[in-house]
Amino acid sequence: MGKTLAKPTQAGKSARKRSPQPRKQQQRTAGTIRNYRQAMDFLKSRTNYETMVRVGYNSTIFNLSRMSRILAALGNPHKLYKVAHIAGTKGKGSTAHMLAAMLKAAGYRTGLYTSPHIVNIRERIRINDQLVSEPKFAKLIASVAPVADKLEKDNPTFFELMTAAAFLHFANEQVDIAVVETGLGGRLDSTNVLKPDVCGITNISYDHMAQLGTTLEAIAEEKAGIFKAGVPVVSTPQRPGVKRVLRDQAEKVGCPLWIIGDDVEFSYRFERSRAGGPNTRVCLTTPSVRFDHVQVPLLGEHQAHNCGLALGMLDALRGRGLELDLQAAIDGLAGVNVEGRLEIIRSMPKTVVDTAHNAASIGALMRAIGQNINYDSMVVIFGCSADKDVDGMLDHVQLGADKVIFTSNGTPRSVDPRELLTRFQEKSPKMAMVEDELAGAYRTACNCVTREDLICITGSVYLVGKAKQELA
Repeated sequence: MGKTLAKPTQAGKSARKRSPQPRKQQQRTAGTIRNYRQAMDFLKSRTNYETMVRVGYNSTIFNLSRMSRILAALGNPHKLYKVAHIAGTKGKGSTAHMLAAMLKAAGYRTGLYTSPHIVNIRERIRINDQLVSEPKFAKLIASVAPVADKLEKDNPTFFELMTAAAFLHFANEQVDIAVVETGLGGRLDSTNVLKPDVCGITNISYDHMAQLGTTLEAIAEEKAGIFKAGVPVVSTPQRPGVKRVLRDQAEKVGCPLWIIGDDVEFSYRFERSRAGGPNTRVCLTTPSVRFDHVQVPLLGEHQAHNCGLALGMLDALRGRGLELDLQAAIDGLAGVNVEGRLEIIRSMPKTVVDTAHNAASIGALMRAIGQNINYDSMVVIFGCSADKDVDGMLDHVQLGADKVIFTSNGTPRSVDPRELLTRFQEKSPKMAMVEDELAGAYRTACNCVTREDLICITGSVYLVGKAKQELA
């Protein structure tokens, strides 16, 4: 804690010392994992809670002590750079990308760790917005594999080993700062071994309720588990019960908390111009700086909140000793483009994909489409996982869609599309049908639309991944 960082050098490098890998580990790794395919085979052999239908939530399954031992065996790479840590229900990835882009534009060598990926696992680990290369990825997994073998009785998981690989990569490449998104929750998340310089909390809504709790307050308490003594926390606007929990947890831990809209002034406006099309601008005033009319690079009202959070975290980092050219940082926002967020993957017929996968994010998506995309009617291709608030998601789908085609998201966790159809028909008289596979659903959708209509594929990160692989 209390780390300071002067302005970055030309290459963003430092004279930090790294503990070399023991020779025995290097020799053993070299004999088992030599290429990207072998690295992927190794990872696929590990327990992966992201693909499991039912997952418990306790300190045995999600074990921070095990994660600490993995990192200790690698020389504690996560202690060699500054960290911005982000938790929340929706908007973590977008916020992380915006903050990372601003830090990069300000001249800092910036790591970014997000999850899950959409198409390629290397999307999770980036430096200055460049995906880790296949050879480097293979070397990283070759480094963590012997550690996993030594801890076999503890069964290190896919996510733990991916997280360790990311932290090791950032150390190897001598980043100045890493922006890290939590996976599940916060308190027991593998990333919570970090000692960050700032924490961010995005919108808290209902998701992973079997693990995190059935009330927003319970979910908020789990997310607030990333708070650390003395480390500033910035949060997007929240509901009253969530704000109360965040403030209580901040007081218990002993960390300053800014809730945007309450503790710092925040506003945004949507506008449309002939030259610039639809866009949103935000204003944020902290005790030390005012951000005026900053253009949000991503579409949707919810992205205004995420952008405000990224700006607030940027200013909090300034307060922790990070020297920043704020104008250069803001200029860096212009190039932010996050895959799977209102992304147009085909122009004829116009087809958008979005990774919205809970009720709040589906609602935000439907509003964003209405504000930003011109169309006559919309066909929604929808598939989701069984651990979601399915009825809440369907409530928002039926408000925005003219026709719905239900399909599988392609994983064991998928809700049977026939069940989705039944539940939807209890809510809405709108036309709906089932296609078991995405390819069939898309062919049917194409037969239903004209050149002025829109096809939207949503409900699951996995479904969007399939769409980008098969249709883009």
